[in-house]
Amino acid sequence: MSAPAIALQRCIRQSSLFLVARRLYGSAPAATVPLHKKILTFLSKHFRDVEIVSTWYSQRQLKWLRDRNESYFNDQHIYGKRLASCFLVLSLKGAFRFVGQTEWFRIDDKGIVNNDFVNHKDTPLEEVDLSYTVINYNGLLNIGGDQPCLRTLSLRGCPEVDDWFLAGLHVFQDSLKELDISHCPKITTGGLAALRNLKGLTHLNMSSLPGISNPGLVIILMEEMLPNCQITATGYTHAKPEAEEQEHEEDRRGGYQSGPWTQS
Repeated sequence: MSAPAIALQRCIRQSSLFLVARRLYGSAPAATVPLHKKILTFLSKHFRDVEIVSTWYSQRQLKWLRDRNESYFNDQHIYGKRLASCFLVLSLKGAFRFVGQTEWFRIDDKGIVNNDFVNHKDTPLEEVDLSYTVINYNGLLNIGGDQPCLRTLSLRGCPEVDDWFLAGLHVFQDSLKELDISHCPKITTGGLAALRNLKGLTHLNMSSLPGISNPGLVIILMEEMLPNCQITATGYTHAKPEAEEQEHEEDRRGGYQSGPWTQS
């Protein structure tokens, strides 16, 4: 039996004994140790076991994430890179639409998908929706290798989309028009600079990015960096940038009362 399994069994056995003892002696009139102290004592005695189980679980999660973003090599040999990208999108529970087609392909609640998409072996993708999936940088490389016509990409709420991922979007710099990166917790202010490569972008949704500091100033800089792009940025409590606040203070001292700072 593996070490993580042994450690897990040991933790479960000790937890059971702890609960039984608590039931037997919990009503004793003698002074009792607070429950939180008992739990801390238990964890301190079995710290190594808990650490082993935690490490094993983390490794399992990383392996699962890596496997979900692996390229479908067998499908590449049979169907080609473009359809292999489609299989990967479906495996991530995403959806896509081909150039010149109106139908979206996705797995339904019963796990069934319309297999007609395999008849479009040489047709590139035009729209991809990967919202709330575990797509990461490796998955992006496997999907974007041969998709020169991708115009719309939704990454809304993707927990693994980070700054490195945004840097990899340059593979779509000649085609991408609409991008949704809202509600992605790992995106920071520094990563947004990579979007300057997407000169053809016409719409960007960067709402509710918790990793962004001073969002009011960042949005202004993004509008300057992408002047032809309509930026949607909701879910922020805007604060005046320091430089603008100083300018307004100077105006007030000079007898001019400027209006409130707003962000459209």
